Amino acid sequence: MQAGAPDQSPFGSPHTYTPKHLARKILNSKAALEGERKQVTVLFADLKGSMELLAERDPEEANRLLGPVLEHMMEAVHHYEGTVNQVAGDGIMALFGAPLAHEDHAVRACYAALRMQERIRHYAKGASDIHGVNLQIRVGLNSGEVVVGTVGSDLRMDYTAVGRTTHLAARMEQLASPGSILLTQPTLGMVEGFVDVKPLGPMPVKGLADAVDVYEVTGTGPARTRFQAGARRGLTRFVGRDAELERLCRVLQVAGNSRGRIVALVAEAGVGKSRLVHELLDSDRLHGWLVLECAAVSYGKAMSYLPVINLLKDYFGLRDRDDAREVRDKVTGKLLALDRALEPTLPALLALLDVPLDDPSAGSRQSVVWQALAAAERRRRTLDGVMRLLLREAREQPLLVIIEDLHWVDGETQALLDALVDSLESARLLLVVNYRPEYQHNWADRTSYSQIQLDALPAESTAELLDALLGNDPALAPLKHLLVKRGNPFFLEETVRTLVETKVLAGERGQYRLTQQVQAIQIPATVQAVLAARIDRLPSADKHLLQVASVIGKDVPLALLQTIAELPEAALRGALDRLQAAEFVCETGQLPDLEYTFKHALTHEVSYGGLLQERRRELHARIVAALERLHADRVGEQIERLAHHAVRGDLREKAVVYLRQAGQKAAARSALLDARVWFEQALIVLEGLPDTNAKQEPSFEIRLELRHMLFQLDEVRQGLERLREAEALAERLNDDHRRGRVCAALMHLHAFLGELDEALAVGNRALEFAARLGDLKLRIQITAHLAQVHCYRAEYPRAIELATANLAKLPVGGAHETFGLPAPPAVYTRLWLVTSLAQLGRFAEAAQCGADLLQLAESMQLPFAVGGAQGVVAASHALRGDWARARPLIEMAIAVFRTRNMAILLPGAIASSANVLAQFGEVREALTRLQEGDELLDRQLAQGKITQLLSGAYNDLARACLVLGRLDDARRLVDRAVEFCGGRPGVMIHALHLLGDIATHNDSFNAESGETHYRQALALAELRGMRPVVAHCHLGLSTLYQRAGKHEQADEHFTVATTLYREMDMPFWLGRAGAKKGS
Repeated sequence: MQAGAPDQSPFGSPHTYTPKHLARKILNSKAALEGERKQVTVLFADLKGSMELLAERDPEEANRLLGPVLEHMMEAVHHYEGTVNQVAGDGIMALFGAPLAHEDHAVRACYAALRMQERIRHYAKGASDIHGVNLQIRVGLNSGEVVVGTVGSDLRMDYTAVGRTTHLAARMEQLASPGSILLTQPTLGMVEGFVDVKPLGPMPVKGLADAVDVYEVTGTGPARTRFQAGARRGLTRFVGRDAELERLCRVLQVAGNSRGRIVALVAEAGVGKSRLVHELLDSDRLHGWLVLECAAVSYGKAMSYLPVINLLKDYFGLRDRDDAREVRDKVTGKLLALDRALEPTLPALLALLDVPLDDPSAGSRQSVVWQALAAAERRRRTLDGVMRLLLREAREQPLLVIIEDLHWVDGETQALLDALVDSLESARLLLVVNYRPEYQHNWADRTSYSQIQLDALPAESTAELLDALLGNDPALAPLKHLLVKRGNPFFLEETVRTLVETKVLAGERGQYRLTQQVQAIQIPATVQAVLAARIDRLPSADKHLLQVASVIGKDVPLALLQTIAELPEAALRGALDRLQAAEFVCETGQLPDLEYTFKHALTHEVSYGGLLQERRRELHARIVAALERLHADRVGEQIERLAHHAVRGDLREKAVVYLRQAGQKAAARSALLDARVWFEQALIVLEGLPDTNAKQEPSFEIRLELRHMLFQLDEVRQGLERLREAEALAERLNDDHRRGRVCAALMHLHAFLGELDEALAVGNRALEFAARLGDLKLRIQITAHLAQVHCYRAEYPRAIELATANLAKLPVGGAHETFGLPAPPAVYTRLWLVTSLAQLGRFAEAAQCGADLLQLAESMQLPFAVGGAQGVVAASHALRGDWARARPLIEMAIAVFRTRNMAILLPGAIASSANVLAQFGEVREALTRLQEGDELLDRQLAQGKITQLLSGAYNDLARACLVLGRLDDARRLVDRAVEFCGGRPGVMIHALHLLGDIATHNDSFNAESGETHYRQALALAELRGMRPVVAHCHLGLSTLYQRAGKHEQADEHFTVATTLYREMDMPFWLGRAGAKKGS
């Protein structure tokens, strides 16, 4: 660092440039405040030749040039939680490991150095164009012990160098050429494998007698994340796992006797999970069994059903070169040969395989029918179809399904596993899975589940493995002593290969001899370091091919590799043969669909990590072009892979297209979490594109699509934020159609959140856009939501008016089209029409409309439509007091909500059922429903998910409690209804009437409270035209006055109540009124 550069007052004190989150950590660190010895890495960085660059410039211009350089340096340090200890002129000094202790302080320092170089390079390009200067920084690193003194309130640290730690770091910076990073051997020892370095040899250092070994950091090294993946293992001797294999065989025998089982093999990477499976497959225990294998992959968490798709391809014998007709014929033929009763699963299975459902020559319309189904129903049928197929096949012959690497599994495959585990009990099916210890599932309490934990091999088994690998030469004993404590078979095998390749060992497997003293042998600390060293020793062409293959993925189709490897076929085959012989890859698949796979996920990880970023981007981009060309006729099958490679190939425009298509594909399968990941990744990529219409238009559309995912995932507030962003984009695009669409979506979410004034305002604005544009579909969508909003606001006449007008405008045909609504408008609009008619006491009209609603919903076979229709019509019957008609409908709605996993609608249906059963006198069943409904609502409340949508459920539960004589519970629940009803006056009115009934109950009679609540409810109900509640309040007041001896007033209210009951045709309540009068 050089003095004399322009004054950088913004960097005068650490508290001015240290991020707040780091400052809090530092000041909260007791050790840092008190001072102590620390093992740290010291970083020095400066702008080379700053005096010459800035000497002739105006001080303000020099400050504008130098300021960003220092800011980039400090940002890189802070990014890795280092501390900038000094800023002097044109450079900085930073510490990693103090005052915040990090055991990987050297790695963080190296990464910070690389980051600041990268950022300065980008900044320098612009500075060169504008100012005509070449800005380059140099960085020096060294690791060792320092004494860090007290940290002041301004975050300044006093430090004393111990030995040469700080001195050497500063000398490394001074020796570094512009644009480079130099480090010493102590630092290298801590970062080997994390960064790539180039040895520069011994260099003299001023102040030291001996030259110092110096290394230049050239880039990041192999990734150090310990990915776990079980793949085919090299067949060394199988040792130390006999008990586990025998246990696995016992479970196999149990499953073969129609007592289905799932067994999990749990271990860290390289311990031997897949070898254990291999030994099972290689045994004679599987005679007569069908075996299906698949695996999750590290990049596949957002690729819905990826392992399931591969399993189906294996089962049906599908090849990548099969065209759509061949796939359809193979799937249809095998499925119907197995059981014609499986024919209904065919659309789901074909859709899962991305094959068009329709045979053009047969005039089929299956695609239309399939796409008309709601996404949740398509998802249900997909999961059900795969599960039915597997269980039916298990009736023909015992079935072993192996799924590896569940720690990478996608959400939809997980859902299938969960469903399959629940259905195993009587099937001849064994499900074998493996995963890392941190993977979580909910099978532990299943009787069909067992777990086999694989720990590192014990010393005696490790010794046996080493004998098999190395041989019995007594001279090998010291080497075996070094290795015997490791216990990880993969690590041991790779270490032995390394020792052979470096000629430390000579001979053949099982007959090696040492060529040097064991004291001279360095055993790498990690298996990644072993692999990196082995890969570096490969011939240049073989290493190049291995790295190219790693960009494709863990599984490498030969056709794709040939396309991008740029090697003659003979050279390619030769290199692949050598890589197989070296046990880096193995050949899988059969001609013409030959594939190669990395023998271990760690091998793939290290190979990929060795590539420079620019080279990775180039290869990923070429893979996109190759996939597009090789799969031009079935590109839908490759969407997720295309998205993956386009993102990493920095093909931003293509990446957005493919990411969005992947999101739409996941959404169509109701894989909501996966869809969310794809859509949000598309938005991230879009941020890097120029701010033009070509960016803003897809940004808008993706946000609207993402809103559907967030709503269904019960993340409504996040959905609202995305819609606000979409609204701003519509304004920037000056697009009225998009303004109208986003307003309609905003109205829906505001209504759901109970923000009814906001919903109404934005809905009316949306209606203006639709009218101006003459867009009928948009108008229908908006009007349906407006009817919903007015229904929530207890403005029932207006809701009826809007709903009736909307139904009259529906175009002929297209009954299954949703128009952007949760259900087709013929159904969705009628939900609010039936509800509003019933609340006004127009029960005859509600009954006719309800019958139409039920018929329409059932014809569509859409879960939301069917369950919603049944629930709404049941509620209208219950309001009239027709419990006999309400009961079967509400029970059917509950069944739909349970089987379709509609958690948001289930509590309301359960509460309605509790009330209906209580009115019927079914005490035990009512209490069961009451308890379940209460628990469901408590769960929603604990998760912060109680909305006005659920507030009415509290009223139904409270009414059930009152009928059952549980007054304290009734008061508690009705208080919740009042608390959460917010802007829904209809719910409040029913709650006030209920409070009146509780107050006048024989066991807790309170005339004053009862009259107050009845009067409040009555006034509000009359204002809203809610005649059933008006009648109930008059009946309540009649009873109250009769008991108080005010017979004239009682008679007046009784007459009003009974007159209304007759007019509305409410015989149950008319009879109840007569019974009360008589008593």
